[in-house]
Amino acid sequence: MTEPALPDLGMIEGRFGRLWTPDERGYVVETLAAAGYGFYHYGPKADSALRRSWRTAHDAEQTEALARLSAQVRAAGMRFGMALTPIGSTHPFDNAVRADLTRRIADLDAIGIDDLAILFDDLRGDLPELAARQADVVNFCAGITRATRVYMCPTYYSDDPVLDRVFGARPVDYLGDLGRMLDPAVQVYWTGEEVCAREIGVGHLRTVAGALGRRVCLWDNYPVNDGVRMSRHLHLRAFTGRTAAIAPWLSGHAINPMIQARLGCVPALTLPLLYRRGEAYAYGAALGEVATALLGAELAELLQQDLLKLQDSGHDRLDIAPLRARYGALHHPAAQEVVRWLDGFDLMTDAEVQTQ
Repeated sequence: MTEPALPDLGMIEGRFGRLWTPDERGYVVETLAAAGYGFYHYGPKADSALRRSWRTAHDAEQTEALARLSAQVRAAGMRFGMALTPIGSTHPFDNAVRADLTRRIADLDAIGIDDLAILFDDLRGDLPELAARQADVVNFCAGITRATRVYMCPTYYSDDPVLDRVFGARPVDYLGDLGRMLDPAVQVYWTGEEVCAREIGVGHLRTVAGALGRRVCLWDNYPVNDGVRMSRHLHLRAFTGRTAAIAPWLSGHAINPMIQARLGCVPALTLPLLYRRGEAYAYGAALGEVATALLGAELAELLQQDLLKLQDSGHDRLDIAPLRARYGALHHPAAQEVVRWLDGFDLMTDAEVQTQ
């Protein structure tokens, strides 16, 4: 029997929270590439040169580190992309903005990118002609970059009404207008019916594709655990609420990662199994299989035993001392990520999110 073709799997490193170290990011790249992932988009919210200070280039040290990352991702057999959030570029989209975008995209091209992503997520949306202005910016960037694939993330990247409450009411027919005005080759990131979707189904994806005039690239906000609430949980459970049936309705499927780099690779590696196994996929068995292969039998067994505590109960409701002794006894980098989290590191605050 022929194994089902995987959709174009990737990672969009688009979370809030601390930046990974080069060793952490390198581990993720090598692990995902070996599992069949095809692209890696770098765009962490904490990298201010891609977001709040996007008009200012990375310094020489940062640029050199990103060039090394590009080379590492490509050597592993994946496409490398970078994500720019050009805050304030749409109103007005004038000659000064065009000059800034031209300079910054040339900087990213020089680092070495296969893909360019222009992101408008988590920005105010109650602005006139929002879809038209965003399409103008994205189409302009697509016309000047050397990248061979261009992505964009809308301000309203989900049906979730929380976006309207936080960023202003979405314009009427926002997706339809955006789809008509965007270059047809541009891929659109979309998270699903919710920002952190419990389930992503064919019916929903078909509706969104009809509005945009193209299939979406899924920005899957799992296993990400950034923000004040989610950082109190370790999202270790295998992928659920998605089935192989959605593959034909996607241009790609990218996951947003956990803060804990090594632990986050456990759920990440269950996603290819979900697509390959189709109706035979069982998420509990997939978790045990992947965790054992990545972390060894002893640590895998501990994580499965403590799954309800670490993922569902969360940090604020735990008896920390016995768990810390349990994982501190293991000399494994992933076990040390559990210890670090139990000790209160990487638990985010509102201030941290608001300044990234």
